[in-house]
Amino acid sequence: MVNILTIQAFDDNYIWVIKDSQSEHCIIVDPGEASPVLAILEAQKLIVDAILITHHHADHIGGVQNLLSAQNEEIKLYSKDALFKQSQLVEEGDILDFFDGRFSLEVMEVPGHTLDHIAYYNESFLFCGDTLFSAGCGRVFEGTQEQMFASLTRLASLADTTLVYCAHEYTQNNLIFAMQLEPTNKALLAYLQEVSKKRQQGLATIPTTIGLEKQINPFLRCHQVTLINALQNELAQSLISPVDCFSALRLYKDRF
Repeated sequence: MVNILTIQAFDDNYIWVIKDSQSEHCIIVDPGEASPVLAILEAQKLIVDAILITHHHADHIGGVQNLLSAQNEEIKLYSKDALFKQSQLVEEGDILDFFDGRFSLEVMEVPGHTLDHIAYYNESFLFCGDTLFSAGCGRVFEGTQEQMFASLTRLASLADTTLVYCAHEYTQNNLIFAMQLEPTNKALLAYLQEVSKKRQQGLATIPTTIGLEKQINPFLRCHQVTLINALQNELAQSLISPVDCFSALRLYKDRF
């Protein structure tokens, strides 16, 4: 039904273009800057129907105004908060239909990284901004550790086959951190080797899948006894619950 085009921005950002397979219409996700998006639009003669914003940070919205100005057709702009005067506000459970009803995405509120953070998903795709990364998760800037843990738990409940399109290329560094705590995790080691080869070739490691992340992402594994024990030994503190484990893990990663 759709093709996902990858646009690299800044040092490590990804902007996603969701292109209708039956037309030249598309959707843009988190355009932090306009110039690389406009280049793709021009090269492929694409028409933008909508812009999806996951949260308000500048590296996700910096290109919005220029994109709106450059397009002659009206573009729908979706976000949780009124970031622009054209914003159409969405909330938990809203379903957005595109491409004459051939493609839809549901809104999930995932506070933690920011309070306005939302994700867009369906049975095949997840566009999660800075909430979930491959082998990692976003820093907790505005929400609480409990909110972030709850948001990640919700994302982890999606189908294992769900393709995860996050907004940054942090995978290799995240895996190096994860290996410190689970050096005998065979899935983690195999994935690190695969990712290292891709990065040597300048290739993206995204998308990942929910199923893979549950095997290798420490922030989705805070219920695993092996991880809890390793973190307790590393920090010399007792961790009673998965939420405790997550909070300690996130703070530890902040200092890594």
